[in-house]
Amino acid sequence: MNSNARIDELDYLRGFALLGILLVNLPLLLAVPLPAAESADAVYWNFLYLFVEGRFFTIFSFLFGIGFYLFISRANARGENGTLLFLRRIAAMFLFGLVHSMYHPGEALTIYAVCGLLIFPCYKLRKEVNLIISIVFIIGFSLLGIKMFLPLPLILLGFTIGQYQLFENLAAKRKSIRLFTIGMFGLSFLTLLYQLKKIPVLPEDNIWNLEMFEFYHTVIMIGPIVSAFYVGGMILLLQNPVMQKILSPLKYYGRMALTNYLSQTAFIFLLGREFELAYLQTLYVCLNICFIQIVFSRIWLHFFHFGPFEWLWRCFTYLKVSPFLKRT
Repeated sequence: MNSNARIDELDYLRGFALLGILLVNLPLLLAVPLPAAESADAVYWNFLYLFVEGRFFTIFSFLFGIGFYLFISRANARGENGTLLFLRRIAAMFLFGLVHSMYHPGEALTIYAVCGLLIFPCYKLRKEVNLIISIVFIIGFSLLGIKMFLPLPLILLGFTIGQYQLFENLAAKRKSIRLFTIGMFGLSFLTLLYQLKKIPVLPEDNIWNLEMFEFYHTVIMIGPIVSAFYVGGMILLLQNPVMQKILSPLKYYGRMALTNYLSQTAFIFLLGREFELAYLQTLYVCLNICFIQIVFSRIWLHFFHFGPFEWLWRCFTYLKVSPFLKRT
């Protein structure tokens, strides 16, 4: 197997994560007011905070960690200076994030760049040590409900999964993945039942109260468990050629993850100037944005090797102009 070959499952998962991130970011960035209790909008709000919030940023952080490991290890295997290349890579990511943060407060790229720098020394540690550290801190921060600190151990966990090469030859690991997914489904079911009992009555004054903050604590607390079930379920689905074909739009969406993540904010920023939306309406807008981006990604990658921002990122990393247009 080519050591530099793309792992398609990672692209599918990136696309899947991007979809969930957009679902959450749209109402937050547009400052959509809380819906009236017992309305259709309230049902959708409950759906978001049961199945989406705290789940997809977890997957995205985890995937960044895997990409972190694959980038350095493959660069070193080619005889390149993986350390220098990675440092330039996260420097470029930080710059992208700085500009992005002007339009998207709380955006992820600057956070990921800082986290990547912080856990870089772990590249020299044994994978068993990294696994223990990442799991301990994920459990600790989850129980405390501290969302802002979770990306660091999640990225380290992804990095460790890269060390274990768990995404290599997934077809041969189907039984283990099935057992893992069944276990995570059971835990997710139980923890979601617990969270369901905590769902608050939405206040009429559009101000979060103590009951809502306590509910949000449970959202973050069980997020990694539900995310693990989502990842295991997606990997199992992708072992079926028919499902691979059905879900193939996610692969192209995920291959241009940086471009699509940044352009999501552009869409939201433009919408915020023109429309006032209710919660349920943000779902329809999200689906339309995703449709546009998926179609664009598929057409773009037919003609080009990389997405536009992926290409800029690559040029900055290697300090040379990479081939862009595919030759036919």
